Amino acid sequence: MDTFTKVVTLLSGELGVDAAKITYESDVVKDLGADSLDVVQLLMALEDEFGITVSEDEATNLRTVGDIVNLIEK
Repeated sequence: MDTFTKVVTLLSGELGVDAAKITYESDVVKDLGADSLDVVQLLMALEDEFGITVSEDEATNLRTVGDIVNLIEK
């Protein structure tokens, strides 16, 4: 499974959003309806799933699904 698909699956499960509606350009807050608590939970889930650590600076720059995928792949 590629990174984008894993991220979509995780977002879909955490936010209760249909995975088919999540695109690379989807804004996590505006398009997917995440609130600040959801964002914190998503970051923890991403860190667990991908074995990464997301700094506060990086977290503030994560707006879209594409931003998340790019962070994981770098």
